[in-house]
Amino acid sequence: MPRIPSALLVPSSVVAGFAVGRRTGRRALAGVALAAGLAAAAPRWATHRSPLTAAAAAAVTVALVGASHPLSRRLGTWPAVLATGAATGVVSAWADGGRGRP
Repeated sequence: MPRIPSALLVPSSVVAGFAVGRRTGRRALAGVALAAGLAAAAPRWATHRSPLTAAAAAAVTVALVGASHPLSRRLGTWPAVLATGAATGVVSAWADGGRGRP
């Protein structure tokens, strides 16, 4: 089974996490989805770059998700989530060493 590139995996977990959290009304489930995406991507980042890079990319991703909350007041909820997802895709691609493949 081919592996999903982290630049697609992490943003998908951000968007899916938001959708699940909104649908169920449980924000913790959104966090679980984000954690699952990061748990799948971080080992690749550590391999392709370094463990420090993986930790930094995960921290930036979590900070971006946190930034989506105030951003949603200005842009709207879904636009903020999609913008955050796009930004996490850029961070993921960088952390993956710019590799297009997993």
